[in-house]
Order: sequence, then structure tokens, then C-alpha cells
Amino acid sequence: MDLSERIARRMETPGGDGFIVDESALNPAVHLPEPVGRGSVLEQVLDALGPVFDGESPEDVAVYGPSGAGKSAVLTALCSQLNESLGRNEDAIWTSTRGTAAVARAQFAYVDARRADSDFQYYHAILESISPNPVPRRGVGTDELRERLDDAVAERAGAVVVAVDHLSETDDDVAHVRSLLEPVAAGTSLVMVAEEPLPEWSGRTVKVPSYRPHALVDLLTERASYGLSSGAVSHDQARRIADWADGDAHDALAALFGAAISAQRDDAGRLRESDVDAGIDAVPDDCVQIGRVLSLPENRRTVLAELLATDGHRQPISDAAAAVGERTDLSPSTVQRYLYELAEDGLLTREAIEDRDSNGRQPTRVRPRFPTLVFERLERRARL
Repeated sequence: MDLSERIARRMETPGGDGFIVDESALNPAVHLPEPVGRGSVLEQVLDALGPVFDGESPEDVAVYGPSGAGKSAVLTALCSQLNESLGRNEDAIWTSTRGTAAVARAQFAYVDARRADSDFQYYHAILESISPNPVPRRGVGTDELRERLDDAVAERAGAVVVAVDHLSETDDDVAHVRSLLEPVAAGTSLVMVAEEPLPEWSGRTVKVPSYRPHALVDLLTERASYGLSSGAVSHDQARRIADWADGDAHDALAALFGAAISAQRDDAGRLRESDVDAGIDAVPDDCVQIGRVLSLPENRRTVLAELLATDGHRQPISDAAAAVGERTDLSPSTVQRYLYELAEDGLLTREAIEDRDSNGRQPTRVRPRFPTLVFERLERRARL
């Protein structure tokens, strides 16, 4: 990001209060226009998508790698920039390997499987990317959106590439996504993004490795340079967070954001070692990405926010449900059901409490598996 972009972001950011200048820059769920330290991966994905520069459809591509490796950052950046260069630009496209101009037409759609929990949502997400007209959310059904998608693809002169991210976090699989796009299969290509190699995959693959320590330090330094006030983070502190995160950019950013929240609470002018400790401690070892938590329905997010506010994660589940119920319009039984469901979905962990109750049963409590300081901050902002 160049200097003019940095200045513009600070001018446009609401709520900047001196220390945290732009919290979106620290948010692990927000990606930079140009991902830091992922140049090699960007080149590999561009190689796989190479036919679009000649107006042809590429073969399907699977992009896989561990959590926090930057897969989403790469795909969101590529879809955005390629749409600007190929999808909406009527001018000729020049490349370093061609001596003449080649007009290349293509469109790229990014679908977050975390939020696309129905066929309707899939079609809506794709149409929003490739249709020049607004796509309604109300008053239309799934069949009508499917017909609109068929028409939109048929009108395209070039390829339509659909990137489906976070596939491994849902019950969907490649076969289901292909069935959704079967009516327009001849005009579309898929980029499937997951944490593990896709079973029975016959197309091209791109493996995304974890961040190396120096690259993760660069990423933290870059984010902090326009997310926090000048000099707020030292190189040693960035190195400490990077070493702890062990190649996971999500966890590293969540720890940095948490440390900044801790420092801001005490009106500190820069991060202290105690703030770094607090930031790291608020990110569990088996951390679920914050984007997955933020994609939950509002009532589930409310339960999680009140669970933290009442220290319910330190109490037996029944007591926690009662405490949350008193602060919301949800009954304790409903809250308890939500807590069990969130535990089944892996966002909470159920743990036994050593003390037994009067009936001799061993009560359980729930432990958050997401960055608590970051979630509390973002959820509070969302309610304002």
C-alpha cells in the first residue's frame, strides 16, 4: 500500500482515537489489496488462471493450505484486481510476454462458503460479482436467481471464474458446488479453496505453505504501520508474536489486535510486554478464525458476547445460560441449546469442572475457541 492510500485510509476511518488508528487494518478477517509475503502463491494462481488472458476458460483449480496461510487474502485480492483489469476494463491488456495488445474479457466471482449457507446465497454472491445490475435479496426465489445467472454467463464474451473459499468449514463439497453450477458449467471455471487436498480432485492444484517467520514479521509490521499510531510496536514485539504464531497469520494478527486493545484500555502510548502477553493469551491454541464467528447469526453472536461479559465461560453451562438469559430476551433453555450447538460446531469446547454437584454429576463449562478480545471489540462496534 502506497503513502497516498495510507493517508486516505486514515482520513476515511471513523472512530480513530489516537492509538488504534484503523482497526480494520488489524482485523484478521480484513485482507489487504496486495497480500504481504505471498508473491510466489500469487504467481502460481495466476499461472493456473493464465488462459483468461487469452479470453479462454482455465481448468478448475484447487488452492489448499493450513489455516492462516493467506489463501483468502490471495483469492480476494486476485478476484478484485483481475475484475478491474479484465472484467470491467474495455482497454487492451498488455503483457510482458506479448508484443501486441490482446483484449481479454473475464469475470471473477468470490463466494465465502461461511456465509453462503444456501443455494440462493451462492447464486446471489456470484451474480453480485458478474452482473452489472443490482441483485435483489427479497422478492425473488432461488430458481429466478439461477435463471439470471444462466443469462449473465451466456452474455459474457469470456470466462467466468468462481472462487469458493472456506469450503472445508462447511458441509458443502466439490460435487455440491458443481451441481449448483451445472446449468452454466460450460461457461464457468472453479477455484476451490480449502485447508486440505480435496479428495478425488482431478484438476490443477496450488499448495499454500504457512508463513515463514520473517514474512509474518513483515505482515505484522505492515498492518501496524497504518493500523496503529507511529512507533506503537517494536520489531522485537512483532518478532515475538510471529514466533508464537508459528506461521499462522490469523493468529498473529489476532494477538497483535488484542495487544493493541489491552494497551488502549490503559491509555498506553505504545505496546508493552504485558499487552503482548494479554494479546497472545486471548488467542486459544486451537483457535477458530474470527471471520467464522462473525458470520454467525446475530442471536448466536449475542450469546457469545454475553457469555464473555458475564464470565459465563468460567461457570457451569446451566449457570452461564441463566446469566446470559437475564441480559437478553432469550430464555435460559434457548441459551443453553445455543451453547451446545456452538460446541458441536467447534466454536466452543466443553470442559468438565472438577467439583461435582450435590447429585454427584460432574458439571461442564464451555471454553471459547476464538480470539476473545478481538471478538468483544468487533461485536461491540457492530452494535453501535
